[in-house]
Parts: sequence; C-alpha cells; structure tokens
Amino acid sequence: MNKHALIIGASGVIGSNLATHLLAQGWRVTGVSRGRTPVPAGCAALPLDATDGAAVNAALTGLDASHVFFTAWARQANEQENIRVNGAMVANVLAALGPNGHLRHAALVTGLKHYLGPFDAYGKGSVPVTPFREEQGRQPVENFYYEQEDRLFEAATQYGFTWSVHRPHTIVGYALGNAMNMGLTLAVYASLCKASGQPFVFPGSSAQWHGLSDMTDAGQIARHLAWAADSPAARNEDFNIVNGDVFRWKWLWPRLAAYFGVEAVDLPETMAPLADRMQDAPAQWRALAEQHGLVEADVGRLASWWHTDADLGRPMEVMTDMGKSRKAGFLDYQDTQDAFFHLFEKLKAELPPHWPHLLYAAAPAATRGPGGRREIAAAAPAPLPSRTPCGHRVRRR
Repeated sequence: MNKHALIIGASGVIGSNLATHLLAQGWRVTGVSRGRTPVPAGCAALPLDATDGAAVNAALTGLDASHVFFTAWARQANEQENIRVNGAMVANVLAALGPNGHLRHAALVTGLKHYLGPFDAYGKGSVPVTPFREEQGRQPVENFYYEQEDRLFEAATQYGFTWSVHRPHTIVGYALGNAMNMGLTLAVYASLCKASGQPFVFPGSSAQWHGLSDMTDAGQIARHLAWAADSPAARNEDFNIVNGDVFRWKWLWPRLAAYFGVEAVDLPETMAPLADRMQDAPAQWRALAEQHGLVEADVGRLASWWHTDADLGRPMEVMTDMGKSRKAGFLDYQDTQDAFFHLFEKLKAELPPHWPHLLYAAAPAATRGPGGRREIAAAAPAPLPSRTPCGHRVRRR
C-alpha cells in the first residue's frame, strides 16, 4: 500500500528525524517548512506557512498524502494567541487534505504541558502525580495542545481518518534553528564555558536537580510515530513517549561536563537561569566563529536559553509512564546519556566548520558494565569553589 507522509515541520528536530526514518523504510515524504532550514535529503520540500489558510488550501488540495504528521508549533506572545494560531495550523491542513479521500491517519505531537499546563500557567494549580499517565486527562486551563487535539478529533470524525497523539518530554536530537532543543543548547553552553574557563553551572531548580526525570530522543519519537501510523493498537489513542529510562540531573550533569572537559559545579543556592547569564553569548559566540571559521555565527540559531530554563526550572519532579505504549506493542528503548553523547558526536563529525569541535575534551573512555552494556564514566569532580565566576554561591554536599 502506498505510504506518502506529509510532515508539518520537516526541518525541525522531530520532523527531520522522522523524515529520515520514514525514507529509510521506503516511504515517500513531503516536508513542509517555512524554508529557512533545509529538509532532509530525499524529502520533497514544500515551503509553506501552515498558519495561512489560503496558502495551505492552494498547496495541499489534491495532494495524495496517506499520513500527516504535525511536529511543529508557532510560539506566540500569550496562550490565547497560541491557541488561535496553532489550532488554525491543524485545522487548515486537515481541511485541505481531508476531502480528497487519500488521508488515512493523522499524528499530532504535543508534549508534557498537557499535564503541566501552558507556559502562561506553568506548573500552577494541581499538577498530576508522577509518573504522568494518559488517563490523567486535561488540566482546567486554556492550552493550545487541547485546541489542536480538538481540531484533530473534529476533522477525523468529519473525514473518516484515524489519529494518534504523541506526548514527548524534552527532546534530545540534532536540528539547527529549533526553539526547543535542550541538547544543542547545553552543547553551546558547555562550549562557551570551555572557551572562557568558567564552570558548567546547573541552571535549574532543586526539584529538577534531585528529582527523577526522563527525556525523549528524537530518534525514539520518530520510531514511535512510524509505529503508530501502522499499528491497529495505536488507532485513535494518545500516548506518552520517552526514552524508557529515568535519571537525576545531579547524576547526569557531571557526565555532560566531563564530555566537554569543563568543571561541573554543584547546585547553586539560588537558581542561575541561562537567560540571565547569557547576555554576552552572542558576542562570545561570534568571536568563536571568527576564531574557528564557523559557518553559524548566530548563537540564537543554536541555543534556546528560555526553553531550557523552563524545562530545568520546573518546581516539581516531572516524569512519565510508558505503560500504555508498551501494552500496545511499542517496546523501543533509548539510553538518555547515550542520546546526549550521540548528539555531541554528530555535531563534531558532521558539522565542521559549523561547530568548534576543538573545544571538546577527548571523549570519555567507554567501559563495559554488567551484561556487556556500554558505559561512559564521568571524570572525577574538581574541588568546588565557594562561588562561581558568575557570583553564585555553591552548595557543598
């Protein structure tokens, strides 16, 4: 049976990994983006603003896409505008594709703000008990995720296609110019620390430092989306999608620092958000770009301080349950530490001269743990100063 995927947001961190995965499985792929960043090789590029209803109708009416994947959203000034713009994006695309009879399945990627609430009311009110489960439902607040779901459900009923909703945690994966890319943001931060000789200070909350957490590798969600597109058990269902392991940031942070050869500083007494400390980052990165001949001198296309601060600054533990996906037949697993290291290695191997790879330390030595599992040991922590160069008092454990 013909499989033709239309990916909304094909140049983003989720969409590009999904396109690559589907192409490897023999799908035809058409990738919608605004045209600022190339879509993956082999993907038919379709520059389009999905929030423009007339343009979407003109471009997509008659397209023989069997599956559509919504992997992007457009951030607005407040939640009311998020609802209006991002709900319209879903409605526009489905109104253009639905009537032609080719569309069999539509997949919508949202996230854990389904349980936490939107940025305007982030973590306020009653937050469900962790790990988050699909059965916990919606929060009693306005949320553009809910609007997107409602437009999806409405169109599925009208046109007769099936749907799935996918809720990842923070994404780790390669893509430039993506607004929600913690892995790339932390790589930029560590590289700036390496160049300046400053320590790698955790920018988040005590709850995140000490609590259990999980994440979602871009390859993991790509496999999840492809699975749901074909699996009868996934039809008309919502799913959490994370890597399948849990960790504490107090464990992972020094391991990330060891990869870059920078000093990992313990949790400061007061939060040290990146957005408050990175005012000089554009000039610093531009100087690195000149020194190393980097193609990308605009740090704003690489790092998203605000989003990483939002994720790591949460005042509560955040983790999810994957039981529903596993019971339905999705059993893939991705080690989160390996996901970070894989991203860093990809940056070094594939992006020179885009990336100042000379700033990296030698990759930590790999060993084999019980059962032959590959493990990378963190470097022994350096003695901690009483204050960082940014003036933050350091807690000693």
